Amino acid sequence: MNKLLCLSLLLLLLLLGCNAPMQGNIKNVGLLVPDTISDQVWGTKGYTGMLKIQSKFNTDVFYKENMKSAEVVKEAVKEFDERGVNLIFGHGDIYAQYFNELGKVYPDIHFICFNGDAKAENVTSLNFEGHAMGFFGGMVAGKMTETNNVGVISAFEWQPEVNGFFEGALHENPDVNVEVKFVKNWDDIQTANMFLDEMIAEGVDVVYPAGDGFNVPLIEKLKAKGLYAIGYVTEQSDLGENTVLTSTVQHVDVLYELVAQKFNDGTLESGNLSFDFQDDVISVGKFSPLVKEEYKEQIFKHIETYKTTGELPNQ
Repeated sequence: MNKLLCLSLLLLLLLLGCNAPMQGNIKNVGLLVPDTISDQVWGTKGYTGMLKIQSKFNTDVFYKENMKSAEVVKEAVKEFDERGVNLIFGHGDIYAQYFNELGKVYPDIHFICFNGDAKAENVTSLNFEGHAMGFFGGMVAGKMTETNNVGVISAFEWQPEVNGFFEGALHENPDVNVEVKFVKNWDDIQTANMFLDEMIAEGVDVVYPAGDGFNVPLIEKLKAKGLYAIGYVTEQSDLGENTVLTSTVQHVDVLYELVAQKFNDGTLESGNLSFDFQDDVISVGKFSPLVKEEYKEQIFKHIETYKTTGELPNQ
């Protein structure tokens, strides 16, 4: 009888385990964003990733906005630590410098940043390889321009998607002129708008607004003027299917979940990690109905070739 009872209890525990939340290294998770989670682009993507982690691991998640200085980041990490957080995402390139120092103070927390140089043992930097996504966006712009003038309004010169867009547009259309402007800030809508007005006056009819805070307002202005855009970071066809020709999408939320899984399993590496189309965290988005079906199929074939060989159409 005792053996039967033990067996029954064991079966019950196994059945309960099938529906239990995933257990492992992960406890609670924190998010720091330099601006807001409501920008509909980069910040929103990070917050969506946190919600996925919360759902998958049945853990508590916390976030703080406007984290732009060493002092506020230090205070936020202290608070997260007191709440039992052992995995912190710093949603931007500014956090590597802070996390490399804080990692020494909080050895039991793993710190995640983006596009930085991770040096501490418990710091990982996630880097999206933006060149290829910019290239395919540039190809579409070069194909669809009616004036042979396209433009990039980017936050910073170091963004690899800028050169990618330039190369892709010229590969698709050797006669195209590519105007490039750098706002030198992710969120300076006023300067970005000024650059857009200059481009429109010069006959640019397709623009790639590669910045978080100014991205949506620029697409809205292009829509009002009957011009075209290539969406940036998120799927932006909902801003106007006859305006947004396609989007270069970084699936930040998917990467968050992937990283959290690795941390939970104990397989997350420190240092600088890169991700691209091959990792299914970058893609092109929906195409406008203005883009012909045969051209869409051509782009998809190029992407599959790139995923397999690592070579872009101009190589």
